[in-house]
Amino acid sequence: MSEDSRQERKAEIAESLREVRERVDAACRAAGRQPEEVELLAVTKTFPAGDAALLADLGLTELAENREQEARGKVAEFAELRPEAAVRWHMIGQLQRNKARSVVRWADVVESVDSVRLAEALRRAAANALDAGERSEPLDVLIQVGLDDAAGRGGCPPGDVSALAAEITRHSDLRLRGVMAVAPLGGDPDVAFATLSGIARRLQEDYPEAVEMSAGMSGDLESAVAHGSTRVRVGTALLGGRRLISP
Repeated sequence: MSEDSRQERKAEIAESLREVRERVDAACRAAGRQPEEVELLAVTKTFPAGDAALLADLGLTELAENREQEARGKVAEFAELRPEAAVRWHMIGQLQRNKARSVVRWADVVESVDSVRLAEALRRAAANALDAGERSEPLDVLIQVGLDDAAGRGGCPPGDVSALAAEITRHSDLRLRGVMAVAPLGGDPDVAFATLSGIARRLQEDYPEAVEMSAGMSGDLESAVAHGSTRVRVGTALLGGRRLISP
């Protein structure tokens, strides 16, 4: 990418970032909340490491991927482009247990823990990575709560959240930080996020450190903020429509 193209892309992303921040600020005002209560997580899936670098240049420190194989190479490339950038990488997509060893090498947070078997795989992988010096901190995790029965979207049934939380917190290699969910396709996001908010409150009563509620994306962030989201995951509204990774 030429320098002119890079600067043009940076200006484009900066304008999108301004618009997203305005939306979040307006949603917070409407909900009687402070903007600093809601973290912006930039979803960089299907976009090149260069775009992630531009987001970091613009002050975003939380970046997310949803496919482990794509993320692995992108995180490494990002580290070469911005070796001094203090960013945290989140895994927000469905994760197979056999990918646990790989994901703990690059992810600071896994937001899509939805089963005891996955939690155990991540725990073992995180422990090994800590012993090998591949990590310096335990792995932060969120329980993904399933708010519908759609196949392939993942999520722990609401009634199983307590048991999963107990398994996660049995070991020091994982740190339970809260819950995550995706609103059902075609459903009312207000209903979905109200349900998630109740689950999040009950979880925090038992685990005071589980303060995070990751909810809301480009199309429904206002509803999520109204129901207490502490992190909105925004991709399209920041970076545009999906495009293939380019060198």
